[in-house]
Amino acid sequence: MGTFSVWHWLIVLLIILLVFGTKKLRNIGGDLGGAVKGFKDGMKEGASADDKPPEPAATAKVEARTIDVEAKDKTNSGA
Repeated sequence: MGTFSVWHWLIVLLIILLVFGTKKLRNIGGDLGGAVKGFKDGMKEGASADDKPPEPAATAKVEARTIDVEAKDKTNSGA
């Protein structure tokens, strides 16, 4: 299958405009543009976070402690 000529693409575009309408296509284009912009901003944000040197970890040691507790039964004795 060969490449399409300019006339083929114009006919396809005209059919798409008739089926979907210009308002819906404008909304789809705006949504797609917003998604691409958000993606680019996220990539810039991720790249700038990678450029920063990592912050030193806390050097204080945390001691592990366990607390033994006896569970007491709170029942009324003979009441």
